[in-house]
Amino acid sequence: MELVSCGDEETTITRLNPHVREMTSDILYHLALGSGSHDLHAMFGDVKFVCMGGTPRRMEQFAHFIMKEIGYQLPTGAQLLDISLHSYRYSMFKVGPVLSVSHGMGMPSVGILLHEMIKLMYHARVKNPTFFRLGTCGGIGIDGGNLVITESAVDGLMNPYLEQAILGEIQKRPGLLDPELAAELKALSTPEDPWQIYSGKTMCTTDFYEGQGRLDGAFCDYTEEDKFDFLRKIHAEGIINMEMESLMFAALCHHAGIRGAVICVTLLNRMKGDQVTAEKSQQMEWQEYPQRLVARYIRQQLEAADGVGSGAGGLIRSLSQLHLTRQTSEQFASSE
Repeated sequence: MELVSCGDEETTITRLNPHVREMTSDILYHLALGSGSHDLHAMFGDVKFVCMGGTPRRMEQFAHFIMKEIGYQLPTGAQLLDISLHSYRYSMFKVGPVLSVSHGMGMPSVGILLHEMIKLMYHARVKNPTFFRLGTCGGIGIDGGNLVITESAVDGLMNPYLEQAILGEIQKRPGLLDPELAAELKALSTPEDPWQIYSGKTMCTTDFYEGQGRLDGAFCDYTEEDKFDFLRKIHAEGIINMEMESLMFAALCHHAGIRGAVICVTLLNRMKGDQVTAEKSQQMEWQEYPQRLVARYIRQQLEAADGVGSGAGGLIRSLSQLHLTRQTSEQFASSE
């Protein structure tokens, strides 16, 4: 991987905007951070994993969840805080080497976030970070409550690249994701899991209703037969789910040379309907499934590295021992 000079050290972010390197202060406006106002290396230099999802609440919940999963302990008297609270746009929580960030809805929102997250990795001199999108989707031939790991992303015309107008011209960036990372995630599933894992192409649309062939939007100039013809056509091309962020995520991660993965839980099978009819409690449980799988991956990577360098109060000596102790404690509590 190409190394990019950053002061006295190097970062592994590729194709970085050369103008950024010349700036004395880079304001990450939508994150309420800046290279001149914050010591970004001190704050984020130990980051290894960046986990992104739609809503602030979901990513705050994930931050608390991953804290337990990796055994990270905040210093006495401290609590998790939203680092980007005063941006009023995105939420960001840091748990040792893990960042949990909300990306909003749709490609424009996730694109803005990714630009600033990639620059944050550069300013913090982070090496070889791994990015994840944890989301929801509509399955195509896959019932609700299952996981889809995206192999590659296509647009609503099945083009395997992101088209973006830049200075009045269309630029194309391939929607590719790391195949080894996808395989590693898929291998972490167990027979006891309440989900099945599928992998394939994801269609990323610019709209939830007409763009995804739904019949329940405010407008619909096609028939139910047209809808099913379309779904069958794209399914035959290897497309197994639909959502609205994967193409931007894949294209920018690939362009930056960052390992990335998209893991979504299906909320419904689009071959059976358009509306999400599962009970809210069921939806909330399903939305934890991508988090659980990615937490396994992060825990595995940290165990292989023998602990987490987390600064004050958070060094973990043995993750496996921590989980054994927790399991024993829970069994003891349940027997009382």
